Amino acid sequence: MSFAEDWQTWKTDREKSLADPYGWLALVSLDWLENAPRTYDGLPGEWWQDDDAAYWRDGSDTQRFELVQSGPGTRVSVGDVEVEIARRGGYLIRVHDPKAEVLRNFHGVPSYEPQQQWVLEGVYEPFDTPIPTTVGAVVEGLSHVYEAPGRVRFTHKGTEHTLTAFNGRNGGLNILFTDATSGVTTYAANRSLNATPVEGKVVLDFNRATNLPCAFTDFATCPLPPEGNHLPFGVEAGEKIPHERG
Repeated sequence: MSFAEDWQTWKTDREKSLADPYGWLALVSLDWLENAPRTYDGLPGEWWQDDDAAYWRDGSDTQRFELVQSGPGTRVSVGDVEVEIARRGGYLIRVHDPKAEVLRNFHGVPSYEPQQQWVLEGVYEPFDTPIPTTVGAVVEGLSHVYEAPGRVRFTHKGTEHTLTAFNGRNGGLNILFTDATSGVTTYAANRSLNATPVEGKVVLDFNRATNLPCAFTDFATCPLPPEGNHLPFGVEAGEKIPHERG
């Protein structure tokens, strides 16, 4: 399989994932829970929160959801939709509806054509201990805290650059960054790049730089990159501004 064919396979899988009927493109609402029980349009029962957890009472049954700050949410099925409960400062609920307009109209993500020159080698430098790192969010007044296990150092056109990395999936790294294309041809808030350290080295394939959910929907609370994760050159590779923001 050629470099371009391998990238196209990855892109096809990526877009299939985005088209999940209960994925990010299926979001139709976001509501912050209050301390007093109350109802929300289209949802049964009452929802509320306290300092420790979120709650849903439907008739005589009450469910409690104690979640990690900035961590994964949990979901409950309500008819044809799924209600996601997550903790982002306070607790929120988001409705994933397979009939959502954004999902129905989705026809792929604009991207730069793949170029081998945007596959760069770097060095992974782990910290002695992971550093809790606070970053902003696309939602004003909200922040996230993630553990940064280390940083990635690489060279582009003779100049060295360093990016702080967060923990990714399956032992990998997740790097949030902006560059000179941000807000021009790529989504302004950030893009995300996954990498896996192997014996202290990493491959940074910017052709696979992806948009976060906030690039597609207003009902996401995506983090912003950590301080210093701006590249002063244009990364003309990876995903561009989605059609949904065009």
